[in-house]
Amino acid sequence: MHGVDITAGPMARRQTGGVVQSVAIVAGLEIGGAALLRTFLLSDATWVVVGLLAVFGAAFAALQIRPRLEEHIAVAFREMRLFALLLGCGIVLIYPFLMQGSSYALHLLITAQLYAVLALALNFQLGSANIPNFATAASYGIGAYSSALLAIHFGISVWLTLPVAAVVATVFGFALGFPAMRTRDTYLALVTIAFGIVIHQLLNNFTWTGGPNGLAGIPAPSILGHSFNSPIILLGFRLPSQANFYYLAAALVALSIVCARLLHHSRVGLAWNALRSDELAARCQGINVVWYKMLAFGVDAFLAAFAGSIYAFYVSYIAPDNFTFLVSVTIMTMVIVGGMDNTFGVIAGAFLLILLPEKLRIFDDYRLLFVGVVVILFLLLRPQGLFPQRPRNYGDH
Repeated sequence: MHGVDITAGPMARRQTGGVVQSVAIVAGLEIGGAALLRTFLLSDATWVVVGLLAVFGAAFAALQIRPRLEEHIAVAFREMRLFALLLGCGIVLIYPFLMQGSSYALHLLITAQLYAVLALALNFQLGSANIPNFATAASYGIGAYSSALLAIHFGISVWLTLPVAAVVATVFGFALGFPAMRTRDTYLALVTIAFGIVIHQLLNNFTWTGGPNGLAGIPAPSILGHSFNSPIILLGFRLPSQANFYYLAAALVALSIVCARLLHHSRVGLAWNALRSDELAARCQGINVVWYKMLAFGVDAFLAAFAGSIYAFYVSYIAPDNFTFLVSVTIMTMVIVGGMDNTFGVIAGAFLLILLPEKLRIFDDYRLLFVGVVVILFLLLRPQGLFPQRPRNYGDH
């Protein structure tokens, strides 16, 4: 009996209880969130849509009133990181099978995922480095047009056009970043607005881009002989052709999340955060301010181009009006509403601002007003965004 720790049993039970509680929190939030999203996508009943919005608002109001509740959730996800990741991946993979064959629901999910990538791309600038950029739609359009033109006129494989379009957009991103470095704050925003307008006008006036009529007949991707225009038949289930692009968009979102995580916890992410806090102090510490700002423009354009390429191949028709200044404003709103410099928050903001207007079409001409009111209410309840940025924790890295 000597040497036996009589406290080991209770301590072990407390630790086990803590693990079980964390697993329950993670599983409940992920599965519950997926179930609510499914109901929101598939329901056409007005009272259901408004009721789900009320539940969503009440949940975030509770987090605002009880900050400790939010901290418990954050700790649970941090402790069960691997479990949360595996469960999340599993939900994403099986989600199309839960859509009851609804092409419209899958279309909304694809659009939301592409805008999530665009919002993550802008978040590197606006969230991490506090650089306002209203030209994300221009990079989005450059990627879409580059891929479409290569596929239509030169017969280049869709998969080869993706990296080429990303490189082309990155070059334009650096081209924007270089003159933009001579300005700051409001003037910097004006430079990016001007760049976006110039790109839109060029797409509208060049004959080789199709002018205002755009480009039609963009070929769909194929892999191992399976065309993305064909339905997926698996284990007796038949999924609409949109499921192909759903998985492709999900893969791009995953790539963007990985990039965001790697950059955030790298020297680059630290430099961007230093610029956000105090540019003069960062310069005094030896940080090459010009280079890191231009790098932020390049990364934004690179990811936005991938989203644009997938969008072009998905809809098979693009026009300049798909890449207007309003698109850039929408993307910036997603970052602000979701929570700047918070990867999950930015994705949540993108889904909210894509799905909400679509599901509120029942209000006809008043739906945009209703969306505006909802966004304002969320900002009043959570001025720091749905999921605010969290302090860095170096103990986990």
